Amino acid sequence: MALALAGALLIGLGVWIARSDGGAGTPGHGLPADAASGSLPTGPCAPDRLLRPPCGAWWGAYVPYAENGSLKDAVLAFEKKIGRRLDLVYNYHDMSRTPLDGELLTPDEQELGRDRLLMLAWESTVWTEPHHENWTETQLGWKNIASGTYDRDIIDPQARRIKAYGKRIFLSFDQETDFRIKEGAGTPEEFVAAWRHIHDRFRELGVDNVVWVWTVSGYLGHAEQMKRLYPGDAYVDWIAMDQYNYFLCHNSTNWLDFERSQRPSADWLRANVSRDKPLMLAEFATAPDPQRPERSRDWYAEIPRVAPTLPEVRALVHWNRPVPGDHCDLTVNEGPALEGYREAGKAPYFRQPVP
Repeated sequence: MALALAGALLIGLGVWIARSDGGAGTPGHGLPADAASGSLPTGPCAPDRLLRPPCGAWWGAYVPYAENGSLKDAVLAFEKKIGRRLDLVYNYHDMSRTPLDGELLTPDEQELGRDRLLMLAWESTVWTEPHHENWTETQLGWKNIASGTYDRDIIDPQARRIKAYGKRIFLSFDQETDFRIKEGAGTPEEFVAAWRHIHDRFRELGVDNVVWVWTVSGYLGHAEQMKRLYPGDAYVDWIAMDQYNYFLCHNSTNWLDFERSQRPSADWLRANVSRDKPLMLAEFATAPDPQRPERSRDWYAEIPRVAPTLPEVRALVHWNRPVPGDHCDLTVNEGPALEGYREAGKAPYFRQPVP
């Protein structure tokens, strides 16, 4: 009788995982029945199990939700504008447990993930407004994550959703983590403990379809902090950074072309964190030069020349959203920036077979 009851509980748990949002296979709801279906790429340029493309790099973007609340519509509209399908769609979540922002693998993400890779950034915060609209939030605290305080209600349910999805995804816990210290998230040592706890918790639950991406800002003024924040090679699959040419956005008069904005931090990460992990430019963009708008076109157009020379950079993810402040429109929605970005996306180096 005990064995029968245990079996019934396990069956019930499996049904809950698959059908907690309306049932697997229901259009627009739950985890799709064929989430992990489809043939895998083969040949010398096929990605490995950690989603590293050996012959080039993924071309991705973070695109804000459309006005109608749809991520899918926003991505499809962006792809139409840039003249190609994205390899990788990047989206952000908090730990609020709300269906809007606090649930990994929303129906839109699942549908987009049929033909694209997904990169999910998971923040140990609760956002004040939907989609972090005004950039205010409440920190849950790394030491609380590490202690297991949120395992039952937050960590475990999301781990099970990812496992049920089946397809391999990129996952980054608290990206730009070096800037979160001053926001009250905790110490570097507490972050490492929190990262390792989530990683180990996923492993205990049998979640083997996550590629772990450790993301820092790449700001070299935080060099010592970034070294202390690294959880270790056994806990990380990719390293990543978010570097920009902010120009007037941050009151700088120093224009950095694509190479000058990326290479110093990429080289530093190679020398000080990992020599062989694949590197992702998890966010990149340029602010405009109002006096010389053609600069934005040239900034993006040079990416196909520079990217292959950056050590093991295997994914480039554009941040297509303005940030607070004057002259801070980082999008490529129109004008010279769109022209340059469209041209860069045509390069064979960014045309790799997507699982």
